[in-house]
Amino acid sequence: MPQITVDYSAPLDRRGFALALHPFVVETVDTTLDACKTRFREVEELVTGDGTDHDVIVHVEIALLPGRTDELKGRLSEGVLDLLPAHLKTTDGVRLSVEVRDLEPSYRKR
Repeated sequence: MPQITVDYSAPLDRRGFALALHPFVVETVDTTLDACKTRFREVEELVTGDGTDHDVIVHVEIALLPGRTDELKGRLSEGVLDLLPAHLKTTDGVRLSVEVRDLEPSYRKR
């Protein structure tokens, strides 16, 4: 925990983003650096709206153990949105989004 997933179709410095993101998550949600795990999934095809715009996205999902307030999750989301542009080659036309959610009770790790 935290389990972080990044879906992207924009040119993203993945390693640089993860290495900047992890310390921010640690500071914000009071966890340890070695607990942060980020995986990236490149989106090959995406259509938004009526499809007339060039469709480029970065969506970050952060799943945490339950117990964080909605306010803290909102601060984490805003901070991630602020961090992303520095790791993109361009922000023109890129749609950025972040979701912070609780892990399901079935979550286990070893």
